[in-house]
Amino acid sequence: MAIGHYDPRLILPEPKFEPALRQTQSESAPLPASVGSNVNPVRVASGDVIVVAHSDDFFTPDGADAIRDAVVAIESLDHVDSVFWMDDAPPLNIFGLPEPILPGRNASATRYADARDRALQHPLVAGQLMSRDGKTLLLMVSIDWLFVTQDSDATDRLRDVAAAAAAKYPGAKMSFAVTGEVPIRVSRAASTRSNERKYQAIGYSIALLIAFILFRGLSSVIIVALAPTMGVFWTLGLLHFIGLDDNPFNSVIVPVLLCMVGFTDGVHMMVQIRRHRAEGMSAGDAAKLSIREVGLACWLTSLTTAIGFGSLALAHHETVREFGYCCVIGVLMTFVSVITVIPLACATPLGRRVHSGYGKNLIDRNLSRISVIIDFVLARSRSVSMIAIATTAILSLVTLQLRPDERLTSNLSAGSEATRALAQIDRDFGGMETAEVSIAWGKSVSAGDPEIGQVADEVNEVLRGEPLIGNPLSIVNLIAALPGEGKTSARMSMLELLPPPLKQAYYRPVDNQATVRFRLQDLGIAAYGEVFERIEVQLAEIQSRHPKLEITLDGGAVWRWKNLYQIVVDLALSLGTASLIIFGVLSVVYRSLRLGLISMVPNLFPLAMTGSLLWLVGMNLEIVSVCAFTVCLGIAVDDTIHFLTRYQEETSSGEDEAAAIRRAFIGVGTALVMTTIVLIVGFATALISDARDHRIFAAMGILTIGSALFADLVFLPAMLVRFAKPKSNNE
Repeated sequence: MAIGHYDPRLILPEPKFEPALRQTQSESAPLPASVGSNVNPVRVASGDVIVVAHSDDFFTPDGADAIRDAVVAIESLDHVDSVFWMDDAPPLNIFGLPEPILPGRNASATRYADARDRALQHPLVAGQLMSRDGKTLLLMVSIDWLFVTQDSDATDRLRDVAAAAAAKYPGAKMSFAVTGEVPIRVSRAASTRSNERKYQAIGYSIALLIAFILFRGLSSVIIVALAPTMGVFWTLGLLHFIGLDDNPFNSVIVPVLLCMVGFTDGVHMMVQIRRHRAEGMSAGDAAKLSIREVGLACWLTSLTTAIGFGSLALAHHETVREFGYCCVIGVLMTFVSVITVIPLACATPLGRRVHSGYGKNLIDRNLSRISVIIDFVLARSRSVSMIAIATTAILSLVTLQLRPDERLTSNLSAGSEATRALAQIDRDFGGMETAEVSIAWGKSVSAGDPEIGQVADEVNEVLRGEPLIGNPLSIVNLIAALPGEGKTSARMSMLELLPPPLKQAYYRPVDNQATVRFRLQDLGIAAYGEVFERIEVQLAEIQSRHPKLEITLDGGAVWRWKNLYQIVVDLALSLGTASLIIFGVLSVVYRSLRLGLISMVPNLFPLAMTGSLLWLVGMNLEIVSVCAFTVCLGIAVDDTIHFLTRYQEETSSGEDEAAAIRRAFIGVGTALVMTTIVLIVGFATALISDARDHRIFAAMGILTIGSALFADLVFLPAMLVRFAKPKSNNE
């Protein structure tokens, strides 16, 4: 495992993982030209990297020279294949000579003003490559991946060479930032790496401090901390070997999660060992007896937690599936660490005074006060049980109202350059991502049929009526930019005046297809759900009036919207499968169908509570939420298992239900409260992460763990008294 952390290639000559930038090659490949044509259509929204240039001085001599030199500097880099920007926009008619929009340095102020007006009238420039206020330009950079050697080649280096070139012109104040598909990937990876050590160190330090306060003994804290530490070390080392180390959740969430899970079982093990040592047992005997007493419960918690994580393998999203695999591996390794490291360490000189401070910590001294809750619940078991079942059912229905969502920057730092540049594109251009409406026709319709232009006009009006849709671009805009007036349907013949690369970007007679492209902001797919629904309804109405044409809403964002319900299906399938398997495992282990059914309520209540709170605050169901729900199920069931295991031990001695429950609480209450405090503190450390996904995950973990303790102390005792054993007829 140590070699895995250092360099897996010492054992595996060819590692299975690839650099993040290499994975984008196929995704960033240019679209093929139209069938039967050697013309490459112009794509104003294409590029592996988008360099965002901002200045008030583009249409001045210094500003024009500065931005031109910046483009030349970027193009001179070995790993840059091309840069497409405003000056590369083709002329609006086939007879026009290709010339740059920006005039030469010696041009008059009038010519610069005319150039600005001409740029704002060009459909491929205004709102596409230049903001309508003329202060922001987009440079679409295509990367030659053969010459890329490090991540900075596609991010910092592009920005720096552009800034250095522009800095030679003091009369033009100009700033540059990079975003796009590749910088977003790189920023995500960099954020993950920077967060990994920082938040682990913070989380572990706080957890150790809390544990020291609770245990009141340094040796106990060190031994308990060794188990999850080794579990995390083994897991991350193995993940490097099998190529699962680049998952965005692995660097922060998995280590903290395993630390918390391992600490939970470790606390239960340590509480038992300390109790037996305080009773006078030797270190070896105390360790053996503790393994017999809580070993089964620890195994069950690990098994059920692994089942919860393993259910993510049913998900369709690759990130979610990999996260599930990693968690299963980590939970099993952490279990091995708990049942070996803690007993062995307690039998060494380090564990000689492990029982020091036993019975004197804050929880032990105040446990009797908490036990008042148990007495209150047992006296009202019927009403509490009914409230538990009804509340869980109602909250579960509310949770099902969550809508699926996804956004590009969900797991990026809000202050990262890629995120800020993307936000600027959203404001000035209507978004970076594009979608389209496809207009197709059969052989019976001629290429210049006026009906095609009429439909394009109607589609354009529909899109312009939606505030969240940015800058539709089609033959409507191209024809409108040509001399003359009139509707698109009456001027279809003007398309022949357009240069082929420009025309075929939006009108391809050889394919019997025209395209209307538009931009989308990074607001989340859920924000566009109703927008896409309205557009599809209106497109259907247009098609009903023009049956010869086929009108389709298409694009990556549209596909995600249509298929994003799969996240909800994945969640329901994952949680449902995990719940059924956990119910089956508990029923078999405890040899009681009743206990298996009873355990469902305190296990589902925390998830339903968290989901309902998400819905109430207006949040949606994202990939991180799906992972968090499943993780929380695995953690929430742990306390229930420890309580039920001790309850069965007490009832086997002949105690009545109420007495058995009280003794079970006394036996595991300290560990339950301890682990809940440490888990909440551990998850709370991720709340200060600059990644939105990490904060959501942490908040959901805190809510679930807190409500799980409530369910185990209030709902579970009441349901055990009411339903654990058949009642006699006179009850």
